[in-house]
Amino acid sequence: LQECILSGIMSVNGKKVLHMDRNSYYGGESASITPLEDLYKRFNLPGAPPESMGRGRDWNVDLIPKFLMANGQLVKMLLYTEVTRYLDFKVIEGSFVYKGGKIYKVPSTEAEALASSLMGLFEKRRFRKFLVYVANFDENDPRTFEGVDPKKTTMRDVYKKFDLGQDVIDFTGHALALYRTDDYLDQPCQETINRIKLYSESLARYGKSPYLYPLYGLGELPQGFARLSAIYGGTYMLNKPIEEIVIENGKVVGVKSEGEVARCKQLICDPSYVSDRVTKVGQVIRVICILSHPIKNTNDANSCQIIIPQNQVNRKSDIYVCMISSAHNVAAQGKYIAIASTTVETADPEKEIKPALDLLEPIEQKFVSISDLFAPTDLGTESQIFISRTYDATTHFETTCDDIKDIYKRMMGSEFDFEEMKRKKNDIYGEEEQQ
Repeated sequence: LQECILSGIMSVNGKKVLHMDRNSYYGGESASITPLEDLYKRFNLPGAPPESMGRGRDWNVDLIPKFLMANGQLVKMLLYTEVTRYLDFKVIEGSFVYKGGKIYKVPSTEAEALASSLMGLFEKRRFRKFLVYVANFDENDPRTFEGVDPKKTTMRDVYKKFDLGQDVIDFTGHALALYRTDDYLDQPCQETINRIKLYSESLARYGKSPYLYPLYGLGELPQGFARLSAIYGGTYMLNKPIEEIVIENGKVVGVKSEGEVARCKQLICDPSYVSDRVTKVGQVIRVICILSHPIKNTNDANSCQIIIPQNQVNRKSDIYVCMISSAHNVAAQGKYIAIASTTVETADPEKEIKPALDLLEPIEQKFVSISDLFAPTDLGTESQIFISRTYDATTHFETTCDDIKDIYKRMMGSEFDFEEMKRKKNDIYGEEEQQ
């Protein structure tokens, strides 16, 4: 996905783009696999899917579970590039958080917050005060700080200021600010406040949850950006084996495929193409589960997210569950796909993810993958090879978009600017035609 978005953006920027993929499908790591038979093959499961799974073609199973924040960066990229023309989205019905072995809906309105059994009555009042403070907080207007220095005061101290208890801190930090660990508590509060703001603003757009999901699966996203690139003259080649990246004097000059060399000035790729320029920074376990029932205690939602904060299961990082269903054209009628994921911390990852799988029982079929996470050791300044990072365990695209903006900045020497992109599109298409 990062490469497809960047090839779209670079094409709009007037760059000549050739996009090669050794796979026969779009999206690489972030593809949606169809038909279901291909998923069984990919995970080396013996035999064909049972008849009860319906038609194989009705399935589009994401390899990486993620949702889009309604007010987040990826939605902005989709809107500015108008890739939204090729996609239809649905709002995810609810976000849930795990506490003491049970799941609770993350309150999405004041009425829900008042009715929620996540907090006692006085706690609710204090929490409401905190949310009002966050909503009014403006980093450019010190009058809204109320004695807090956004660059110095830690988030721990902000929670203290509002006298919030451990349970509320857990669900605020992990289900609203979407931190995977508790490291953020001792860092300056500005970032956390902005994250909670993003959550509330995303929620305000549609009301049920702050998350969106494309019909037919996440594999539609890279295809949309590949189309954008093609409109602006980019060339896309699937099924193209990469034999070698040609380097002269430490700088990339081309890519060799099937005996021919395509010459280039800059190269963008994922870690799997340049194992000597990346370093392993961890592992993620993901378990794709096929169910014939909605998840218990979610009010029969046909889509939802569940976050299990690390404190609740004595871990250092959170466990996530994303669930979608036939309502999103990704599964056969009456079937649900739930994908659990977390950062690996021990030598027994399947045991680590068990609390999530327990919430999903009975599970009809599961597909387990453990992936290494890679980050580039080469920033690309000399070699002009720009490498994306592997997908982390988070269930939204904010970190992916940070990576895209970071690569853009290293390539172009300037910050990625949404407005600039809009202007470039207008120059080519003319303002009137876009109305």
